[in-house]
Amino acid sequence: MCRQLENITRGIGLDHTKGEVLPELVELAQDEASTVRLAAFDTIINLLEMFDSDDRTCVIFPLVKAFCEKCFKGDEAVLASLSFQYGKLCHGLSESFTDEQHLWFLEFYKKLCCLGLQHENGHCESQPYPLELENKYALVRRNCAYNFPAIVLFADPNHFLSELYRTFSSLCHDPEISVRRTAAGGFHEVVKLLGPNVHYIHKELITLLQDDSLEVLDALLNNLQETLELATSRGEGAGPESKQVNIQDLVPALVAAEQKAASSLHWRVHEKLLQCYSCLPRVISGDQIYFRFFQRMFSIITTNNVLPVQREAVRTLCVFLRYNRKQEQRQEIMSKIKQDLAQGRSYWNRLRFLDLCDITIDLFSKSYFCKHFLIPALELVSDPVANVRYKLCYMLPKLRSTIRPTEKHLLQQLEFCVRKLLCREKDKDVVVTLRKTVLELDKMDITEPYHKRHERELLDQKKEKEETLLLEMELLERQQSEAKLAGDKQSEKKQRESKSGLSGSKGMSGTLSGASSSSSSGKEMRRAKLARSRSLSGHPTTPKMTNSDKTLKLKDSGSCPGSGKSPMLPLNDDNLRPHHFNVASSISSTPSSSSMPVLIRSNTSSSVDHRSNGNKDTQSRKLSVQRKSNSFGMQSGRE
Repeated sequence: MCRQLENITRGIGLDHTKGEVLPELVELAQDEASTVRLAAFDTIINLLEMFDSDDRTCVIFPLVKAFCEKCFKGDEAVLASLSFQYGKLCHGLSESFTDEQHLWFLEFYKKLCCLGLQHENGHCESQPYPLELENKYALVRRNCAYNFPAIVLFADPNHFLSELYRTFSSLCHDPEISVRRTAAGGFHEVVKLLGPNVHYIHKELITLLQDDSLEVLDALLNNLQETLELATSRGEGAGPESKQVNIQDLVPALVAAEQKAASSLHWRVHEKLLQCYSCLPRVISGDQIYFRFFQRMFSIITTNNVLPVQREAVRTLCVFLRYNRKQEQRQEIMSKIKQDLAQGRSYWNRLRFLDLCDITIDLFSKSYFCKHFLIPALELVSDPVANVRYKLCYMLPKLRSTIRPTEKHLLQQLEFCVRKLLCREKDKDVVVTLRKTVLELDKMDITEPYHKRHERELLDQKKEKEETLLLEMELLERQQSEAKLAGDKQSEKKQRESKSGLSGSKGMSGTLSGASSSSSSGKEMRRAKLARSRSLSGHPTTPKMTNSDKTLKLKDSGSCPGSGKSPMLPLNDDNLRPHHFNVASSISSTPSSSSMPVLIRSNTSSSVDHRSNGNKDTQSRKLSVQRKSNSFGMQSGRE
């Protein structure tokens, strides 16, 4: 009778519900039989929208609270139904809750999630209960995992880390497979609710991907594409502080999940996982796909024994190739396809190549297919295995649809293959299929409506634009990387030049100081020479110069800016004069004077002129000294 009250309430309307039905529900919720209390609880939850806010706050909330406390203490049979309806209950009463009531329902949910468990060292372990009671507690936790997205909405996703993260982690690490499977099934809903804070549950995603049970992985795979795309993107309205899921941990987890599915007998799980791999170009980079997944796809195609798994691996391989941006990698993949599949030793691999052609016709543009796949496919007309030729005959109309009317050489090759099959084919099944195919080829251009052909051409143009866009993006990325490298080299070069400029300025200042010191020493040397020449005029000696005068002459001749000490060489006066002249002329004619700053250039020119005047004076004095010495010698001879 309690279960009939819902229909009666909807029939009599809101006016009579408060006075007639609600008191009966309150009395039935306190019945001595647990089945009656359970029916009353379900009826109250289904009629929440029929009660106003006053009834919810004053009547329904105390009644539900008392019911929950009584069930938690000893009525395990009702706990399963309570945990299953808990999300709907919280969502229906959330608008009428105060902060204290809101907190009470949230804490009660956390208790239900840990019912029958004990936490040690961060891990959940089941307590030793009787088997029947343990199964009831596992059912309660499974229902809590089912209602977790509704509780996230009830508690506000912004408070997830402080309020519900530990509870969600407990459900994902639950010892019962059914609980973890239910948590994996609703994982994508939690990801949607968290939005930019999806990185909070990154560890739980990795844990579920690496779960020991394939049932958990199977439940996660139902919405894995949506989960990965949401988990690796910042989402709409995400601030700069939002973070993405760590890809470095995600890629090994995906690889491990595929290997685990491949080693089991559950080939449907393996097929579903390979189907989910088709979203990876939108999730991770092309280099990661190339180095971690391409070789694995080839291995599955050539070694796996399950046909649906092989075909799904072929489709995933085509998707990877379609969105790969690097031309070198694409060329290597194409060469491997032709070598391992189109020209493979096993006819099974050659059949998979024809499956690949069938898929690439839908994924790629006509021009791309004709450039890379059409000729290897037509070469299979001479295959020694009849099954390969049979499949090729079946695919000839589809191959013909990729050739444009202007590509006459390809049409001729296709016609040549058909004639070759008609002349040489001996297998009965192949001959029958070939005749049907020839008739279909003749009718293709006549029977196809214009609007379908036009739609197909528009779709092909769209594919060509996408392919050219990928090539332009590749070229742009390459130019950006080259420009970045050139900029780094230029910055390093500027740093080196700045360092060398600083050292050069220090050396220039040292040169100026050396020039000033050498000019002052030169003046002192000239004064000493003048005094010595005067002494020579009063004391008749031989015209030969002493060693000290020669050294002074050499120092005077070498005292130019930036020059060091010249070696002391025994030179006579005749050899010393041209040396002075050459040094002076070389200094005055050096091009460095024009490249130096104005201040340095004027100082050097003035010092050089001063030295040249001094040299002339000394030369005239030397001539007078020689004349006097000669006259003194003649007088002594006469005497």
